[in-house]
Amino acid sequence: MNGLAGIALFGPVSGPGAGSGFGMLLPILLFIPLLYLMMIRPQQKRQKQWQQMLAGIKSGDRITTAGGIRGVIISLKDDSIIIRVAPDNLKLEVAKSAIASVTTQDEPKAS
Repeated sequence: MNGLAGIALFGPVSGPGAGSGFGMLLPILLFIPLLYLMMIRPQQKRQKQWQQMLAGIKSGDRITTAGGIRGVIISLKDDSIIIRVAPDNLKLEVAKSAIASVTTQDEPKAS
């Protein structure tokens, strides 16, 4: 059915049952703040915590990379670090952005 035949058959919508443009726009306007609170804000918090973690790393900290490699930081560079990996004391250069978590030497170990 084409558009003109539909209008001619059913007629224009009017009267108390007709919806306004604002009524249709209201759910979208309510969805935007909900989207921000549920998705965007938590991601910003995680990003800020991760950047603070990277800013606080120092030699001697134990790290885990995004690839699962665990080691101890030997030295720091601008955008990378050198870590020592346990079995054979291998030295690896890793990008700072690849660090997933940091455990400092000062923290007590759980038994």
